[in-house]
Amino acid sequence: MEAKVLKMLVPMALEGLKATLGVFALTLLVSLPLSIGVAKLRLSKNKIISKIVGIYIYIMRGTPLLLQLMFIFFGYYQVPYIGYAFSREQAIFIAFVLNYTAYFAEIFRGGINSIDVGQYEAAMVLGLSKSHTFMKIILPQVIKTVMPSIGNEVITLVKDTSLIYILGASDILKAARSVSNVYAAFSPYIYIGVVYLVITAVLTRLLDKVESKYNYYR
Repeated sequence: MEAKVLKMLVPMALEGLKATLGVFALTLLVSLPLSIGVAKLRLSKNKIISKIVGIYIYIMRGTPLLLQLMFIFFGYYQVPYIGYAFSREQAIFIAFVLNYTAYFAEIFRGGINSIDVGQYEAAMVLGLSKSHTFMKIILPQVIKTVMPSIGNEVITLVKDTSLIYILGASDILKAARSVSNVYAAFSPYIYIGVVYLVITAVLTRLLDKVESKYNYYR
């Protein structure tokens, strides 16, 4: 029985793994750098800009990612004036990036606020530009401060990729569900659970290495 389960599960899981890792990688690559800019805008002295960004972050953090996926993909049919219907892949990408950019932005905002204002003043005295000060002096310290929180969100992102099933996309959890329905067995979920644990272990190791790189900022 288990041999039949594995024979059916493995190819489906490998195909689903491509979607899982694809959503994960694209979301991370886009949302992390984007969130730094959003955090800066949230801290802007321009109250209008800060307020608009604040509303965006509030909406993204205040509503479930599952609802955001459904709204972006199916919302066109309820709001025809938009004039464009997103494909499944586009809806997934937009929803994940918007959601995780908001979470990462708040983490970075907290990190930026934790930096002593004296460092900005010292850089100004030395004649350093604002961009150079932020990128070379402030940001490395911020990354060191927020790495544990970023790491938690990265791990959560891996698990959140399972939500793409709601739009009919295939991921590793959907593979387990399909095989489980065919053989009326629970073991496919156990196997996929192990896959998630392996992915998490690898990511945790990588995140630890990144964090150790910034250990000299103490």
